[in-house]
Amino acid sequence: MFEKPFTKENLDQYLKELAKEFRKLNGKTIPADIVLIGGASVVINYGFRNMTYDMDAVINASASMKDAINHVGDKYNLPNGWLNTDFMKTTSYSTKIVQYAKYYRTFSNIVTFRTIAGEYLLAMKLMAGRQYKYDLSDVIGILWEHEKSSTSISLDQIKKAAADLYGSYDKLPEYSRLFIEKIIAEKEYEKIYEKVRNMESENKDILLDFQDEYPGVTNTDNINDIIAAVRKKKESENLIK
Repeated sequence: MFEKPFTKENLDQYLKELAKEFRKLNGKTIPADIVLIGGASVVINYGFRNMTYDMDAVINASASMKDAINHVGDKYNLPNGWLNTDFMKTTSYSTKIVQYAKYYRTFSNIVTFRTIAGEYLLAMKLMAGRQYKYDLSDVIGILWEHEKSSTSISLDQIKKAAADLYGSYDKLPEYSRLFIEKIIAEKEYEKIYEKVRNMESENKDILLDFQDEYPGVTNTDNINDIIAAVRKKKESENLIK
């Protein structure tokens, strides 16, 4: 599948062009609001990641925004649906997200872009809790950067953010709760960041290989079990060797 990274350098260019196209199609009087989620929010607000392949968003705009997105995609040879709302079908989505978004930029005096940061981005990453994406390493990176800038995020802040978004901290997956509690207690963010990032990359390869061998078997309910089973099998094989 064709993929093109979004970076700090090119992201604003695409957003600026999107606003320009939207204004051209929709006129000067009806504004639009877009909240950038996930990887885009990480790239905009933090320095430990310099790119993302996901541009998820909550889009509050007229129907012509879809045409504007397609025009920009065609102009810059971006993947189809390069800015999308697919994540709204996942467990990490909450209708309350827009309440906790923070202002980023306005382009063409018509489209306002906002992002999610701090404890609210952490809560969303923990709710997703995907061990084959960058959710967990992003959690560590966010905590690490806040620690370095003397704006540390506490477990209580994360619990409140989870309650604000999802009704209760206990709604987060058990694995994610155990993970964040251990990480914050130890505070060895720099030491374990690369380790967790490498684990996520290995898990992604495991899933791709599994899907090639057993197409159509994986789903959101069994992915973590599959990863755990394959890793356990590999460890046993290494012991035998």
